[in-house]
Amino acid sequence: MDTSNTNSASQDFIESNGEKERRGIQSIEVGGQLLLALGNHGRPMPLRELAKAANMLPGRAHPYLVSYSKLGLVTQESSSGYYWLGPTAIQLGLVSLRMLNPVREATPFAEDLARETGHSVALSVWGTQGPTIVFLFDAIYPLHTNIRTGTLMSLAGTATGRLFAAYLPSKLIEEFMLEDHRRLGPDIAKPINPESVQEMLTEVRKYGLSRALNNPTPGVCSFAAPVFDYSGNIVLGLTLLGRSGSFDYNWEGPQALAAKRCAAEISKRLGHNSTRFS
Repeated sequence: MDTSNTNSASQDFIESNGEKERRGIQSIEVGGQLLLALGNHGRPMPLRELAKAANMLPGRAHPYLVSYSKLGLVTQESSSGYYWLGPTAIQLGLVSLRMLNPVREATPFAEDLARETGHSVALSVWGTQGPTIVFLFDAIYPLHTNIRTGTLMSLAGTATGRLFAAYLPSKLIEEFMLEDHRRLGPDIAKPINPESVQEMLTEVRKYGLSRALNNPTPGVCSFAAPVFDYSGNIVLGLTLLGRSGSFDYNWEGPQALAAKRCAAEISKRLGHNSTRFS
């Protein structure tokens, strides 16, 4: 019995069926652009402006908005006629935010960054005693550092520490900066001139990155990038570390851009909208 035609037909059916499963409903995707436009804009919008942002004509946008209004995804202000996200959209957003775990969300991004660059990647949070490493992905080559999961980082003496120092409230940072020696000991938290510290923090805010060159660990360079949540607060630090000879430490180099891009992707996953906080 010749089963080649049967097998071929079965394969065609599977591929065809798989394609149908992957195919979405175009009208939902089109209308969804209106919701995305409202979220990106960050404030109520008139119909004409909203339709333009969603790349459609007002007459085409209006029926979608009527349906979304019935579902509570969109609401229309009675005074201005402007459209805004409705109670259902807000409730869905709150549920999503309550379920988000920054470290869990960031881990696959950090792992991908380590794989793509070949360098080591660390995730850190602001703990009870200051910046603390909570995850570490090793480089593909031997990299000798003292960083481990649970390591406390010096605020002034490390790229990771300066990252948090630049974006957390200054009063909190000043208190912890004074405690650096007590927390970590003089071998790790080496004294740094206060003026030099302020210069470095200004540099962090300027570039959106913190950098360390062969200090505190000789032969190791790093870039640390901030991860922000939906409210614009720093919740994580992402640090890319590598051996000096194979690590481009220029502010616009591939390592700097890779760390910054990865942190921005995680921030977006946590609900951060950079245009709202720029």
